[in-house]
Parts: sequence; structure tokens; C-alpha cells
Amino acid sequence: MYTPNFNQVSDRAILIETMQASSFAILFGPLNGEQIPGTPVATHLPLVVKDDGPHGLLEGHFAKANRHWQALAGRETLVVFSGPHSYVSPTLYVDPLSVPTWNYIAIHASGTLELVEDEVGKAALLEGLIAANEPGYAEQWRAMPDGFRRTMLAGIVGFRIPIAHIEGKFKISQNRPEADRRNVRAAHAAGTPDQQSLAAWMDRLIG
Repeated sequence: MYTPNFNQVSDRAILIETMQASSFAILFGPLNGEQIPGTPVATHLPLVVKDDGPHGLLEGHFAKANRHWQALAGRETLVVFSGPHSYVSPTLYVDPLSVPTWNYIAIHASGTLELVEDEVGKAALLEGLIAANEPGYAEQWRAMPDGFRRTMLAGIVGFRIPIAHIEGKFKISQNRPEADRRNVRAAHAAGTPDQQSLAAWMDRLIG
């Protein structure tokens, strides 16, 4: 990922927080296990981001029918998290000789994908996903007939990715003059939820 120095964020706590807030991610890698140019494949999945290890731990599951898990098993896998993003109008800049841009937050995390195929392990992964997204559903899930739950678990393949490398890009007008940043921040603060989130990050990281 192209990341100028002024857009780089390496603070572990901020990266974990951002991945947890934008946990519907994309896993990239080959489909057939071979590095054939021009044939990358992407799978969109909800993940659980845990504050474990040097850079964090990612957990999730594939539908067993999705062959992508077979190619990624035991391989380095790139996982992309897309945070809030927004168009930035050049009318917000003091200099009339300005052009539009796009502010955004993105994190690229990579590590070796480890399969979780036993029923107990997969059940634990599902419990983690439920806890992260709808804790109140856990009781209903546990009350379902054992046969139904086993059928559901048989249809998935779980995985973990201990993050070995991580890059955080927070493009939030750091390179603009102070007057421009004030204008962008004010416009974002009054805008969409994504824009409001970017304004909050400007407050936290730029001041």
C-alpha cells in the first residue's frame, strides 16, 4: 500500500481499534494455491479482531463450498480493512489552484492462515463472532437442537490469522495547511457518518 510518511499510523492500539470497528474485511490470495499472475481472488468476510500477539489475531470462517479456503490454508494471506472514507472538495482549500481528493482509512494486515476444522474449535469461533456482533443471540444459538447446530458447523471451515505484518494508512489531510484542515474538519463534522468519523480522527491524530 502506498503510504506517505505523514499518513502512516503504527500505534498498535489504534490499529486494533480501527480493525474492530471495520471488521468486515477482504481476504486476498490465489484460488488454486499457485501464484499465477492475473488470477488473484478476494473473499469478503466478517472477522473477529483480537488483541493478541504482537499485532493482533484475526478469526473467522469460510463457507466450506467456497474453495478459496483450500488455497489459503498455510499460506500468507493479505487482509484489507476499509474504514471511513469521503470525497474532499477543492472548494474547502484556500488556494483556488487545488484539485479534489479522497480522505480514507485503510489497514492491510497479513499472516499465515491456519485452519480450524474441528467441531469444538469452529463452535468457539462462531461464539466469538456472535459475541462481537449480537451477544443477545448467543442464548438462542445454544438452545437450538444439537443436530441443527452440527449441520451448520459442518458447512463452514474456520481459520485464524496471527498478524505478522500490518500497515495503517490514515489519509486525513495531514499534508494540508492548517486553514485547509480546519475547513475539511468542519465540513466533515457536519456531514455523513463516515465524514463525522474522519473528523473525529482528525481531532485525535492532528489536533
